[in-house]
Amino acid sequence: MISFRNFALRRGERLLLSNVDLALHAGYRVGVVGRNGAGKSSLFAALMGEVEPDRGDIDLPGKARIASVAQETPHLPDPAIDFVLSGDAAVHAAIQAEANAFAAEDWEAVAAAHQRLEEVNGYDGTARAGRLLHGLGFPAEVHEKPVAEFSGGWRVRLNVARALMTPSDLLLLDEPTNHLDLDAVVWLEEWLKRYDGTLLVISHDREFLDNVTTHILHLHDGTAKLYVGNYTAFERQRAEHLRQQQIAFEKEQAERAHLQSFIDRFKAKASKARQAQSRMKRLEKLAGTEAVRVERGVSIQLPAPLRLPNSLLSLRDADCGYGAGATILRKVSFGLEAGDRIGLLGVNGAGKSTLVKTLVGELPPMSGERMAHPDLRIGYFAQHTVESLVAGTSPIDHLKELSPNTPTQEFRNFLGGWQFPGDRAFEVIDNFSGGEKARLALALLAWNKPNLLLLDEPTNHLDLEMREALAEALSDFDGAIVMVSHDRHLIGLVCDQYWRVHDGIVEPFAGDLDDYAAWLRSRPGSDNPKTPVPKAAPVAAAPPPPAVPKAKPNPHKVQKAEERVARLEGKLAECEAAMADPAIYADAGKVADLGRTQLQLRAELEAAEAELLALYEGA
Repeated sequence: MISFRNFALRRGERLLLSNVDLALHAGYRVGVVGRNGAGKSSLFAALMGEVEPDRGDIDLPGKARIASVAQETPHLPDPAIDFVLSGDAAVHAAIQAEANAFAAEDWEAVAAAHQRLEEVNGYDGTARAGRLLHGLGFPAEVHEKPVAEFSGGWRVRLNVARALMTPSDLLLLDEPTNHLDLDAVVWLEEWLKRYDGTLLVISHDREFLDNVTTHILHLHDGTAKLYVGNYTAFERQRAEHLRQQQIAFEKEQAERAHLQSFIDRFKAKASKARQAQSRMKRLEKLAGTEAVRVERGVSIQLPAPLRLPNSLLSLRDADCGYGAGATILRKVSFGLEAGDRIGLLGVNGAGKSTLVKTLVGELPPMSGERMAHPDLRIGYFAQHTVESLVAGTSPIDHLKELSPNTPTQEFRNFLGGWQFPGDRAFEVIDNFSGGEKARLALALLAWNKPNLLLLDEPTNHLDLEMREALAEALSDFDGAIVMVSHDRHLIGLVCDQYWRVHDGIVEPFAGDLDDYAAWLRSRPGSDNPKTPVPKAAPVAAAPPPPAVPKAKPNPHKVQKAEERVARLEGKLAECEAAMADPAIYADAGKVADLGRTQLQLRAELEAAEAELLALYEGA
């Protein structure tokens, strides 16, 4: 069990956490969540003994083995599999001792090494390291490749594999899904579900948290509260907690007003002095319940495209790759029209990024045709886009490179909508967090008002709120979208059709993301074989059998349901417009009323939309 007793943590002058008292029992899988700067990574540092508590204690079990993901990977000449294997120091040392003994033809040392391997269960060590590499997307042919030759993102994966290889009672993972693709995320989820120690994981991927965690530790305003259940359960519990807190606050305020009124009326009267004194003591003892502060959510908006032709871009019988002998995809026929929302699925190395680069025009087709409308305007976010931001410059400087003649105030207005208000627009980006840089890269993409968005892992470094804001902005976007993402929540909210890239082909996938995860687990070499899911529908599929005709929906009921949806949408828009007015926050009671009204309207609108959908489907 891990115990925090009256724990407080400070970084510099800032108090991050105070008065934390909680216990994490063995086997808990805990998602650590909270806004950026709430103290999540600092809490991990305290658990590893890298920072001292400002007050109180952390009690860890005696001789607890802690594993975590290193922030940096040295440029080592060691093969990748040896680097991962070194995570289990005892096994790695025994294997090295065996190799050295064989080289020296010291048979007594060989026998001693064999005995040691038996003691540390090391005979399958190399195989375990290989399975970790395979699960995280490293094909067998690169297992012997030197660590120094991998790119930064792949070295992050090596660090994750090494942490998983390390024998541990407590595993600390800080954003482990960054730089992973969807197939690696699904594999990691399954591995963590089988982990028998205590897990603490910081993540902004809500589907990952839902699938892995048994508890959520929420850091907020210097407090830490533990919730039972996954992230979705946490959201429900927190919403109810805030509702009850606001009810208690309003009840206490009414009691305060009543007591104060009595005191003011009768404290000067001798006959009522004793009762007045009694009520003054009661007033002093009231708990002091805080009002619920409405946190203003992040909101961004993608500008409307300048022009939006119906047919934007298409590939016809295109071979995609990198030149002679490096064909990755063959005979690709892929068309994009305004309003398309396509998610690309496929295991690592299947060719998703190759397809996106061909659509962009960065890679010309090796054969076949790429046909683009003259008014096509592409917004392209690649995995290296954040790294291409220019050090020593500001967000304003980046926009000036795109539009030298635009007034500075227009830049400032635009950047304010992307959460770079006021002087932040002029700050040098060198000190920006990874999330802020990713947000700036997306803002620069939006500035050109594209009609086609090609997004290759746009959510790395974005927190939960920003991911939700991006999902809403993409849902409202009028142009076409092609997305590669390991964030199933985002891709599920935005995309309405999926194409699978595998074995050199690109084809529609007849299923949802759960079906795709099942397909991944069913592939040969998977650690979790399952019953295969139905194969993807071919591009030129045979016509389906005639559908059983449905009864037409009652037009009067449909009209009534549509009117109800429209009415509720109008009321919700009015409520949210009122909440967007800064002046309203001077009246805590009114803010609370609006918050409750907003929640009620959203629930009613969701029910009304479900009713309308049922009518459309003839249910």
